Amino acid sequence: MNLPTYETLSLAPRGDHVLLVTLNRPEVLNAINTQMGRDQLDLWTRISSEPGELRCVVLTGAGERAFCAGGDLKERDGMTDAAWRAQHDVFERAFMALVECTVPVIAAVNGPAVGGGLEMALCCDFIYATPGARFALSEVRLGIMPGGMGTQNLPRAVGERRAKELILSARAFTAEDGLAWGLVNRVCEPSKLVEEALATSHAIAENAPLSLRQAKKAIHYGLQADLLTGYRFEIEAYNRLVDTEDRREGVRAFNEKRKPRFRGH
Repeated sequence: MNLPTYETLSLAPRGDHVLLVTLNRPEVLNAINTQMGRDQLDLWTRISSEPGELRCVVLTGAGERAFCAGGDLKERDGMTDAAWRAQHDVFERAFMALVECTVPVIAAVNGPAVGGGLEMALCCDFIYATPGARFALSEVRLGIMPGGMGTQNLPRAVGERRAKELILSARAFTAEDGLAWGLVNRVCEPSKLVEEALATSHAIAENAPLSLRQAKKAIHYGLQADLLTGYRFEIEAYNRLVDTEDRREGVRAFNEKRKPRFRGH
């Protein structure tokens, strides 16, 4: 895909099939302002519609102080109700574009992920984090509530009762807590965080891109249905892969004892 230039995001290809995306507002702990919402909406929509050779994305934050501190409250100070709702509409569409992105996205959480920052990480497919990362959905302290899928994604990650405790108390928790609860997949040393996330992204990118997209879709939508309905969706996704050149190439490569050359066809 052709990489655009964004005001609040830094994009760096890592090989032919992997992209490193960095939230790039370190002076405000990578807080989400309106422009970052617009930038993310454009990026995730663009990746889904025109992935090209891209097969996996790693999302992290600039600087050493935070992954993302959530919504930019300085920008919001004094906003009219109409302006607040208009801004949040941009955020909503950006979160939905991320959670429905057809390409796998790994969150590499290099510091605190609070409010919308945690919600952004939860919209990714899975999370790696540093030992110093702290997480919280603290919106109820501000007279609002999570509005970036937090009340939906956190219970799916840690269970309904624990999510209620965390959201209603607004308490912070650690990366180690997140690991024990199933929210975090791996805790990495700060100097190794992005490296390990990229290593996993390269392992993902070695696989057939159409298979990656179909498997991700089957997991994502299947979990929203009962078991047999989800299985029917899985089979529909599976059958769309049978008549592809990548499926034929995968079988040929296995029998010829060589590495497959997948092309996304």
